[in-house]
Amino acid sequence: MASQWENLVVDAHDPARLARWWAQALGYQIVHEAPDEVEIRRAPDQLPGLIFVPVPESKQLKNRLHIDLRPTDQAAEVERLVDMGARRVDIDQGDVTWMVLADPEGNEFCVLSGRG
Repeated sequence: MASQWENLVVDAHDPARLARWWAQALGYQIVHEAPDEVEIRRAPDQLPGLIFVPVPESKQLKNRLHIDLRPTDQAAEVERLVDMGARRVDIDQGDVTWMVLADPEGNEFCVLSGRG
């Protein structure tokens, strides 16, 4: 029997703020909010979700796991996300077709180019 992927958990200084940022970035909605966690999903009955939990320490190193986004228009999506508070980062990725950004708490993610 295989397992079902339910959630990806994200450590955050301000879980509510970061959950709202990712909900806006992904077009998701908050499906649960409590002081110790905030969960977002595309729809309440649709998995997987992202759960944001409070941690006291700051992010220190490159993420070992990250989200890849594939928009229709990479340049427009990068601009939209940067306008929302993301920032461009260099993780020694070299000359590649994707853009590496970091969310407001420094978690890296990639914005891929359109499928060619």
